Amino acid sequence: MLLRYFYDEKLAQASYLVGCVATGEALVVDPARHITPYLRAAEKEGLRITHVTETHIHADFVSGSRELAAATGAALYLSDMGDAHWKYAYADSARAILVRDGDSWMVGNIRVDVLHTPGHTPEHISFLITDTAGADKPMGVFTGDFLFVGDVGRPDLLEEAAGYKGTKEVGARQQFQTVRRFKDLPDYLQIWPGHGAGSACGKALGAIPSTTLGYEKLFNPAFQFAEEDAFVRWLLDGQPEPPKYFAQMKKVNKLGPALISALPTPVNFDRATLDAVIEDGGQVFDLRNRGQFASTHAQGTINVPADNSGFVTFMGWLVDYERPVYVLLPDVDTESAILKDLRSIGIDYVPGYFSPEVLTHRTQALPVITAKELAKRLPQNGLILVDVRGKSEYAERHIVGARHIPLGYLADAIDTLPQETPIITHCATGYRSQIAASLLQAAGFENVMALNEGTECWSKFLPTESGLLELVMA
Repeated sequence: MLLRYFYDEKLAQASYLVGCVATGEALVVDPARHITPYLRAAEKEGLRITHVTETHIHADFVSGSRELAAATGAALYLSDMGDAHWKYAYADSARAILVRDGDSWMVGNIRVDVLHTPGHTPEHISFLITDTAGADKPMGVFTGDFLFVGDVGRPDLLEEAAGYKGTKEVGARQQFQTVRRFKDLPDYLQIWPGHGAGSACGKALGAIPSTTLGYEKLFNPAFQFAEEDAFVRWLLDGQPEPPKYFAQMKKVNKLGPALISALPTPVNFDRATLDAVIEDGGQVFDLRNRGQFASTHAQGTINVPADNSGFVTFMGWLVDYERPVYVLLPDVDTESAILKDLRSIGIDYVPGYFSPEVLTHRTQALPVITAKELAKRLPQNGLILVDVRGKSEYAERHIVGARHIPLGYLADAIDTLPQETPIITHCATGYRSQIAASLLQAAGFENVMALNEGTECWSKFLPTESGLLELVMA
């Protein structure tokens, strides 16, 4: 048996290739939409990808299962454990094999046993892996978004992101029962999770790629509860804000992602097109770095620097999937990589892009400010400081008097901010504050600045306090 690990740092998403060297067959679990790494790994190892599967209908990225099965002719295995709301709508057209708890199949000499592990989602399944060539007991489990290193999957996404009211407590109770089921499995089992630190699918994921069930039984908080109600309260408390694009991902992955070969090729547009798009109210994201954008940019564009690992997630927070998306690239040579990143979260409606060369005229700057300068200006009447960090960050410590509007909700709260008053945005590093300031500037705010320094700096110069105040949302 051969095992290969793939990890997308921008999405904190893990996928796996399991191969039977004796027969040359391979299974890919939870593939991302960009399938080239799996094809190359299989070719390098002399394997054929004959089976593709996924643990559930994903909320944080576009699944590559349909793409990979179509490209290789592999059999596609999908969960049939969800209720009527959470069945794969494209299963028939993709000729998928639907599986339920207790089902199994072979990949050469490797046996895959299906375990229904609801909680994160109703249809969620995990896969016990046994190398029958040398053992009659399983080696490990692909746990998807059920069990992580140091955490378990959040049960509230169907309610908070997809809008299915009354489902998060049901999911939390299902998660408790699933944890109880795993308490009875052998400690030696290796755990191969679907996400690592940084994912919004849990609240405290570890950064280690894998773990053992015995270790999780000892140290994972989820395994320390004997009482269900206490577990439910713990699991639902303190979950991070689910990015807005999660709802779109649930829809896309349920209905079936479009094959990349069917998507149109973006065009390299000129400045006249950029002006026309902006004049028409179109959404244009400038992906250059913070310094470049602050120095010069086209009026009406929003800066989401692609040089940050969180770039994809923040695009998902801000983009309107119902309208075409245009991007100004850091360099024309980055077009392929940027397009891959956008498509990883279903931003497929990209008619074209612009190169930095279009910024030779009719540009503006984005003012920035240091923490030391802000300390001098803050006592002035009328200045509004907007903290665009997440709720847990704000609760831990924030600048006295700062108004809390998380970046992902800023567009919804624009009408609550006065355009005639100076506004300064800030975050933990300066990255989100610049996105926020550019968003306000694009919306017509003429007196806006971005604090371009992080917590270490502003906590030295400005008075801070802890305690979560009211979250401002439209």
